[in-house]
Amino acid sequence: MTGGGAGTVTAGSTTAGTDLCDRGQDGGLRKILGFWGLTRILILLTVFRIVVIPGPDVTSDVEQIYQGWYEVLRTGTYPLDDVTWQYPPAAALAILAPALLPFLGYSAAFFVLSLLCDAFVFGLLVYAGRRPGRSMRGAWLWLAAVPLLGPTAYSRYDLMVTAVAVAGLLAAVRSPAVLGALAGFGATLKVWPVLLVAGTARGRATVRCWATAVGAAAGVVALCVLAAPGALSFLGFQRDRGTEVESLGALVFHVARNFGWPGEARMNYGSIEFLGPGVHVVSAAAMALTGAAFAWLLVWRLRARHRTSTTVADAAFTAVLLFVTTSRVISPQYMIWLVGLAAVCLVYRASRMRRPAYLVLWATAVTQFEFPVWFSHVSHSDPLGIALLLVRNGLLVAASLSACRILWRQTVTEPRLAAAARVRIPVQTDRERHRDRESAAVSVPSSAR
Repeated sequence: MTGGGAGTVTAGSTTAGTDLCDRGQDGGLRKILGFWGLTRILILLTVFRIVVIPGPDVTSDVEQIYQGWYEVLRTGTYPLDDVTWQYPPAAALAILAPALLPFLGYSAAFFVLSLLCDAFVFGLLVYAGRRPGRSMRGAWLWLAAVPLLGPTAYSRYDLMVTAVAVAGLLAAVRSPAVLGALAGFGATLKVWPVLLVAGTARGRATVRCWATAVGAAAGVVALCVLAAPGALSFLGFQRDRGTEVESLGALVFHVARNFGWPGEARMNYGSIEFLGPGVHVVSAAAMALTGAAFAWLLVWRLRARHRTSTTVADAAFTAVLLFVTTSRVISPQYMIWLVGLAAVCLVYRASRMRRPAYLVLWATAVTQFEFPVWFSHVSHSDPLGIALLLVRNGLLVAASLSACRILWRQTVTEPRLAAAARVRIPVQTDRERHRDRESAAVSVPSSAR
């Protein structure tokens, strides 16, 4: 009787504990879904200009630029004479996507599609975060960061590209081929998703992933080239870009303008860039810095001794972070890329990328003040504008260095030290045993021998 009663109490306690846990998870899910809905309503209010954010109207590009490209693309050709078209050929799919909602105007349809892509990414992060061994931190990061960027998040097609990237990274553990296919397709939308494959495991996984990525990218590009003339015109337009006023290198000219530098900041190739003495030197230095970052990634890949379930996501986040930080252009929407990849890292409890991920979150918050709220201060290089860029770009530099250190330490330094420790322990044990035998032989009396 006593044993049966104890068993019954234990079973009841276990059931009650499980019910409480389930209710806690359901309550947490309802809370995060509620916050997501509330914050996304606020974003929609800003993009439809019911609530007006100070500064330039970031939504005007959808109607004035994207819709203009849309009209050209509908005629069966790429924008051959428009130097602001600086995107890979599959970007045409994102520009044409509002046609899927013909009952809405172009801008409204674009904003709704951005909302759907946002919901898709959030859903993936929530689903992945609720699995065993995972965390909801990634979903919470995404929930907070997108509204911190303001209307820019829904007014550029980068959110669509990030959705492809997040889906690929979350599928990487089970299927390198799916990662490769989505990375290859993403690269034809906007080049950066090719970096998603930087951390794949050596051997068959890398061969399968990289081959699939190349095949997917080549197939999409070939279809675009056959479908319309001018699919590769973006290569020349992108090559001729200068130093954009929000980039890391631009800080040189922001400071120099206050000491008589004779150059100027004006619209060039679709963004506000610095033009004048020394700009080509700084642009070349930025490209060299990007090359050095990629060289570091190559050395890391060759030196990495151990990979975990988080390495692919951690390496992708680090690679894109280095690419953005050292780029000649740091447009505000680039933060969406970093937030998406940081969120994937935080899905894994084992990931150590929390510090750089939170630094990116803070940089995203500062970015909205840098653009659009106080962009006039940035474009005029006054003390407030310079301070904003110093803080935002400083956070990106700190995040880059932190991510590199964490990735190197986890995959190169710690495995090497662990291997050295495993080698030393047996050697020391053998020596000790040898010394013990010699001591025993000496201590035995000669008569006993």
